[in-house]
Amino acid sequence: MTLTGFYLRFADVLDWSANTRLLALARALLSDLLAGVTDIVPGYVNLYLEFDSERVSRAKVERWLRRHMQELPERREGKQVEIPVRYDGPDLPWVAAQTGLTVEDVIRLHSLQQYRVFATGFTPGFPFLGPLDVRLGLPRRTSPRSSVPAHSVAIAGGQSGIYPLPSPGGWHLIGTALTPVYNPHRDPPILLEAGDGVRFVPSCGETPAVPTERSLLPSEPRSPVLRVEQPGLLDLVMDRGRRMTGRFGLAASGVLDQRSAGFANRLVGNPARAPLLELTLNGPILSVLSSVVAAFAGYGMSPQVNGQPVTGAQAFALRKGDVLSFKPTREGVRGYLALAGGIESEVFWGSASTDVNGRVGWALQAGDVLGLEEPRMARAGLGFAQQVPSLKRIRLLAGPQYSLEAMRALCAAPFELVSGDRMGLRLSGPEVPGGELISEATPLGAVQITTQGQPIVLLSDRGRIGGYAKPAQVHPADLPWLAQLRPGQKVWFIASGSGVGVVS
Repeated sequence: MTLTGFYLRFADVLDWSANTRLLALARALLSDLLAGVTDIVPGYVNLYLEFDSERVSRAKVERWLRRHMQELPERREGKQVEIPVRYDGPDLPWVAAQTGLTVEDVIRLHSLQQYRVFATGFTPGFPFLGPLDVRLGLPRRTSPRSSVPAHSVAIAGGQSGIYPLPSPGGWHLIGTALTPVYNPHRDPPILLEAGDGVRFVPSCGETPAVPTERSLLPSEPRSPVLRVEQPGLLDLVMDRGRRMTGRFGLAASGVLDQRSAGFANRLVGNPARAPLLELTLNGPILSVLSSVVAAFAGYGMSPQVNGQPVTGAQAFALRKGDVLSFKPTREGVRGYLALAGGIESEVFWGSASTDVNGRVGWALQAGDVLGLEEPRMARAGLGFAQQVPSLKRIRLLAGPQYSLEAMRALCAAPFELVSGDRMGLRLSGPEVPGGELISEATPLGAVQITTQGQPIVLLSDRGRIGGYAKPAQVHPADLPWLAQLRPGQKVWFIASGSGVGVVS
């Protein structure tokens, strides 16, 4: 699977009628989905179309798009929703002081406005609402909070929004929504979609509970095979991820190193989409409850059966009573453990992948039991030699905000990984031109430039809407190597042609 895409631009500035037209097109495309299209993500002024270039060509996607643009449906209003709000935010007095208003004036102006959901993203169900009364217009905080409480109602830059879950955030907190806008246990889990109308109603009441994780592993597997005796740093059930979820702000999730995960599944005869375990830096200790053939591929650790190493990337037999553990290595970060028959799991939005930030599944814990989806025989001993990850030159494609100056800065000297997780990799190096822009979809592998001029490579659990320039995109074939980069390691970028484009 090779994901790519392009933007269709409707306006250069925030425009209500342009947003209405792009949402109408999104609905039309969703009702007549083309095979191979993997996501359709509305932003404020553009529409992002993602597709798998191994299944469908860009030319065919553009023909499908043009046909629907010629037959745009009439304007259709979304649903109208009232959100009760307890106006008790810690920034409410500060907002009043900065705008020259009283606290009561701020509450009145905020709650009298009729809002439109222009887009949903950043985190699952986060609504970007506008327009905000101009008298409340304030820039974002100069220093974002590391954690904003769930259900916080906030304003910034002519917008209002609701934080569905605890997360970092740079908006000004003025209240608490008393109706959750996201709950993975609810059907549908997302309350507000782009095009909906919203009015805030001053109210009193208790703060809703933070949504709990939605379990995907069955409590009693049909064919139990492994029990977690001691978890590793981060052990996640993953498959190839969720599709068509960007418009709701849900992470695509899925394995970060598709190459290694594909090898592991292939060694035990599984299809590429079969759920398996993604392990990070050190793996779990697992007791074997029944015989199974397993395979490990990837980096960061090597498997051991009863304390004896399994050499190379190969399929190996596990018998009842065995103990499977993992010894850390010095190379790479992530490895993949596949079981013949695949891991039994429920699906959420078509995928068994864990989304820790979205509270879909959880990292394995002591006592968790893994079962097989389709128990079957597989041949042990099959394997191959894996290339050791080393300093590589990572290819960069032109991004939606491409500039020659930014690309030259990215390719001028090596960048060092400061920190990284499944959302993205934060790099330090030469200052790169970037800056803020109107929020839009964030493609996989996009190189986003912070206001400090440093790049972040966006990965599978990224926020689906972002407001920073993306002058480049990592070549899809090179993303697995970046997923194996450790803090302190360096990487060189090289320019390598066109990538995500913009169609006016």
